[in-house]
Amino acid sequence: MKRIITATVQNRSGVLNRVTGLLQKRQFNIESITVGRTEVEGISKMTFVVDVEDNQKLEQVTKQLNKQIDVLKVSDITDKAIVARELALIKVVSTGQLRNEIQGIIEPFRASIIDVSRDSLSIQVTGKPDKIEALIDLLRPYGIKELARTGLTAFLRGQQPQVTELTSYSLLK
Repeated sequence: MKRIITATVQNRSGVLNRVTGLLQKRQFNIESITVGRTEVEGISKMTFVVDVEDNQKLEQVTKQLNKQIDVLKVSDITDKAIVARELALIKVVSTGQLRNEIQGIIEPFRASIIDVSRDSLSIQVTGKPDKIEALIDLLRPYGIKELARTGLTAFLRGQQPQVTELTSYSLLK
C-alpha cells in the first residue's frame, strides 16, 4: 500500500540522509522523494511516497522520525484531503509530420511543448501521477527518447499553518 508522508525539517546538511536512512533501515521502499524550501527561511518540506504493508510499522517510523533533531513535524497525509502534483519532462521522437498529431494528444492534458528539435519534441506536464502515466502511455507509440519525473509533492488542502507554528519555526533558526 502506498502512503504519502510529509516531513517539515530544518534545512541543514545531512537531514535528508538521516531521514532516508531511517526509512531504509525499516525496509520501506521509497517510490519518490521531493524536497524543497518552504515559505519560512531555513525550513524545508520533504514528501515521500513509500510502499508499506504494515500500518503499525509506519506509525513506529513516524514516531522515530519525529524524534530526530532536525525534524519539526512528520505526517501521513495519504487519507486526508490533499493537493498533490508531479512534474514530468518527456522527449518524444517527432518529425515534422507528427508534430500536429502529438500536439492534439497533449492538449487535453494541458501539457506544453517546451523544446523542438529536428527529430524530437520536449513536453512538460504537471498533475496527478495517474494523469502523467496516461499521457506517457499515449506518447509511448511515438517513441520516448527520454523521461524525467520529479516525484509527488503534496500538502493538506485549504489549511494554513497557524502563526504560532511559523513563529516557533523562526525561533529554531
